[in-house]
Amino acid sequence: MEMQPSTQPAAMQEIETPPSSRQKWLKKLYSQRHIQIMALLGIVWMIIFNYIPMYGVIIAFKDYDIIRTIAEAPWAGLTHFKEFLQDENFFNVMKNTLGISLLKLLTFPLPIVFALFLNEVRSLRYKKAIQTISYLPHFLSWVVLGGILATWLSDVGIINDIFMALHIIDKPISFLAEPKYFWTIVIASDIWKELGWSAIIYLAAITSISPEMYEAATIDGAGRFQQMWYVTLPAIKATISILFILAVSGVLNSNFDQILVLRNSLNDSASNVIDYYVYYTGISSGRYSYSTAIGLFKSVIALILLLIANQVSKKLNDTSLF
Repeated sequence: MEMQPSTQPAAMQEIETPPSSRQKWLKKLYSQRHIQIMALLGIVWMIIFNYIPMYGVIIAFKDYDIIRTIAEAPWAGLTHFKEFLQDENFFNVMKNTLGISLLKLLTFPLPIVFALFLNEVRSLRYKKAIQTISYLPHFLSWVVLGGILATWLSDVGIINDIFMALHIIDKPISFLAEPKYFWTIVIASDIWKELGWSAIIYLAAITSISPEMYEAATIDGAGRFQQMWYVTLPAIKATISILFILAVSGVLNSNFDQILVLRNSLNDSASNVIDYYVYYTGISSGRYSYSTAIGLFKSVIALILLLIANQVSKKLNDTSLF
């Protein structure tokens, strides 16, 4: 009788077990090791330069000087905060800060409008030329631009030459020496420097819109402006909301670099903002605890504004940061 080869029971056969979720995670982590290392370096940088220095915030509640360490400095409670609120410069500093910041906030729609119209330019050559010209000022520091503006706005500068040629003014004006012109100069120069660069994120959002939506709008008889209003703007609404929330949270930031290079003793009444006041009292006057208290006061207000803007955006259009 022919003997058939015996087979092992199914239970005895080797069963290949699928990898666990932990093994899958480790395998994926290893496959992305180069990207993870880059991300880790960024996290380490943030911890070293953004989080560890936050320990120094406690000097806002102490009478600190460079002779003693932070731990040795005596506690002062809320003394420095009260001193700032009672300071004779408080109202002038807040007026200038809020005035400049709110005017900048009013210019928030300009990059959106610029991106919308730039997106409508059909000639690729002209579109690239416009982008290059509008982006270029962003890559120049405020030290360079400040020197350019100081030359243009001087008594013998090009701005006075143009205004006198157009008979707008009868004699040259030292624009940077007049406080009444300072806010206008700050807002105009900020638009000139950042308009093109600020529009990049909106242009990126616009490119993600499906062309079929524009085709459908065209079939329905929508013109170019109607397509911008009913197709493009609703499609980038979430991007606009997020950037507006961030803009509101930074309403007390007056761009310290810009203010520092454009201000002088003659326009001090219009250029003395919180950021410069912190620099002046902390670095020039050596009042470290007082200036830290002012900076912390500004940060708390910014956090409150961020939370309010985030909640309002969430209720109005279901878009928020968190």
